Amino acid sequence: MDGTILNSLAAAERVWGRWATRHGLDLAAFLPTMHGKRGIDTIAGLDLPGIDPVAEAAEILRGEIEDVAGVVAIDGAADFLAALPADRWAIVTSAPVDLARARLRAAGIPQPRLMVTAEDVEVGKPDPQCYLLGAERLGFGPGEMLVFEDVLAGVAAGEAAGADVVVVTATHERSLETSHPTIRDYTGMSVVVEPGGRLSIRARGEAA
Repeated sequence: MDGTILNSLAAAERVWGRWATRHGLDLAAFLPTMHGKRGIDTIAGLDLPGIDPVAEAAEILRGEIEDVAGVVAIDGAADFLAALPADRWAIVTSAPVDLARARLRAAGIPQPRLMVTAEDVEVGKPDPQCYLLGAERLGFGPGEMLVFEDVLAGVAAGEAAGADVVVVTATHERSLETSHPTIRDYTGMSVVVEPGGRLSIRARGEAA
């Protein structure tokens, strides 16, 4: 979701930046590390003394739900999703469900029929649990999935699940080294439902 169909970078970094400053963290070093992972995993991984990761993650969640200013859809994402059969795609996000729904509303993206959120898994990305659950809920095998990701933790989760991966670079300030296909956004992307129900996704100018 974040960084793949919508851009919440500014809002997330405002909230996390205030928290990191309060705890004396180096913002330049910390902020790039918190994207694409569950908040509780990010905080627990810091191993800060006297910190309750559950309580701190709940505080940050409240702040993120309240602050959705500047959350926008990535170019072409809404039309691309609308072109997909509703039962053939799901959002798999490290965000808690309330935050996911708040950001989707702010970006003007309709709520999906199927969603896997932070509450649904015991271990977050880069563990593949989230994508395996997404495939199960869609009724397909992991090898039949195409995962759209923007950060290393998510790419690693998709790979470990056995899915194909496309990297979305719309929010990247620095290039992400990857062997996977990349797209900047969804402008010009088309969806074709082929005989037998197979989905084909094509970029502008790509031959049928």
